[in-house]
Amino acid sequence: MTGSAFCVECGVILVPSSMLTMQKMDLGRPVSAAQPRPAPVASAAAPGDNWGTLHLLDSGEMLPLTARNEFTLGRVAEGQPVMPDIDLTPYQAYAQGVSRLHAVIRRGVEDVFVINLDSANGTFVNGRRLEPHEERAISHGDVVALGGLKIQILLRSP
Repeated sequence: MTGSAFCVECGVILVPSSMLTMQKMDLGRPVSAAQPRPAPVASAAAPGDNWGTLHLLDSGEMLPLTARNEFTLGRVAEGQPVMPDIDLTPYQAYAQGVSRLHAVIRRGVEDVFVINLDSANGTFVNGRRLEPHEERAISHGDVVALGGLKIQILLRSP
């Protein structure tokens, strides 16, 4: 797929690692699940651009979801043949119990879903555990936990 960093079928890296960059955004205090949900951001971007963001609650990092409709979430381990689309290793993923291929976040026609990939330490949506391979619709402001790593889902309005 054009613009992809990894092959969607085998996980092989398609671009040199020197071309991959991450940015840290300091947004102050993280939003907790008990606080009111933020309003969806009106989309000024063209279709296929940034349709959502993963807000890592512990670090305040913001990871955009762009160009594709499906992303695997997990962590990288030495000798791992298939890589996640979004590598959570830099965010203490191993210590938080994130599996190598933990979950999938997928944008459908009308909804966004999270799918548990039979992870060792579980995938939770707003505190409710997903069964292995279970798909659950998620909304703007929901908190998805991959093991102990909590991620708030921020979706752009259509």
